Amino acid sequence: MTRHMLLATATLALISATCSAPAQTVIPLWPHGAPETPQSTLPESSTANLPGEISNVTVPTLTVYFPHGTSNGAAALVFPGGGYQRLAWNKEGLDPCRWLNSLGITCVLVKYRVPQPPGEAGHYPADPADLEDAQQAMRITRAHAAEWNINPARIGVMGFSAGANLAVLLCTHPDDDQAEAASEASPAKALLSARVNFAILAYPAYLAMPPDKTEIFPAYQPNEYTPATFLIQAENDSSYGINALVYYRALMQAHIPAELHYYATGGHGFGMNPVGAPEEHWPTLAANWLRTINILPSPGQRGYGPNEVPNPCMMPEPLTPNGRHVNPSMPGNNPPNTANPANSPTTQNQTPSPYPNCWRSQP
Repeated sequence: MTRHMLLATATLALISATCSAPAQTVIPLWPHGAPETPQSTLPESSTANLPGEISNVTVPTLTVYFPHGTSNGAAALVFPGGGYQRLAWNKEGLDPCRWLNSLGITCVLVKYRVPQPPGEAGHYPADPADLEDAQQAMRITRAHAAEWNINPARIGVMGFSAGANLAVLLCTHPDDDQAEAASEASPAKALLSARVNFAILAYPAYLAMPPDKTEIFPAYQPNEYTPATFLIQAENDSSYGINALVYYRALMQAHIPAELHYYATGGHGFGMNPVGAPEEHWPTLAANWLRTINILPSPGQRGYGPNEVPNPCMMPEPLTPNGRHVNPSMPGNNPPNTANPANSPTTQNQTPSPYPNCWRSQP
């Protein structure tokens, strides 16, 4: 059976699934086997010197964690980091799921294939395996949206380090040809887009090109698929500290709504709540951002139903240098520069966004 036929068969089988979802459920991404030859012959195991981490994943899965209270209809795929060699399952997988659940968001924890070959051979486009896993996880989630009380137009991603790299890749290549379902599955594919509706990226890796690391790799360049994005990173992240800045600049140039938080300390891999550190409260900032883009309701507002489409998130209305409002705002217009009003957009230099993406991007 060809890889494309395998994709089509697995996708159609998942659409027809009618089993009820328990409080937690595990689903294989590829019920009939992954498209590529397994990258390891060793059994999946916990990493001995790194508790809470998993290696030798050849059978990728997704695990769904449902909110204990009322779901607000939103969901997020979580991609743990680990350098594409292992998965930081507890720190960057289970902990984020607990946080998402506390907000009423369904968490879909993705166990993608690792290890990948070292260097460029293990990165897209040379190796599409992890992107395939990410796309399949999103399509499975949308296939089960009604069953899991999820609005299919409100599914985002949350990634850490290499997992954030994979999340960016999915944000820019949801329908990549290398992982695309076969043409005979086109009716199903139309219902199962892998497009992302929002992204939370923690200390992303591998985005900036060496040696000076001031430009983004072309594969990660924001495009018409890229959604509103929240970024955090530490300045003293010696390996990847420039990545969030480079990606944020690319998002700004594409006029895609984005929010960036940089911390003086934290290094790489600080996780969700590094106690006593300046970045300890970044999840609160991320939750506030989710409210600004209408993924979470504002305090005092009711939650959104699984089939309800709230108003699209709004960008700040641009101002003239004298502080007056210009034409009615549209998502993607350049926001005012509050730090230096002289640099605020004018009626002459403001340009509509080519990619006015918000969570409202349709599946």
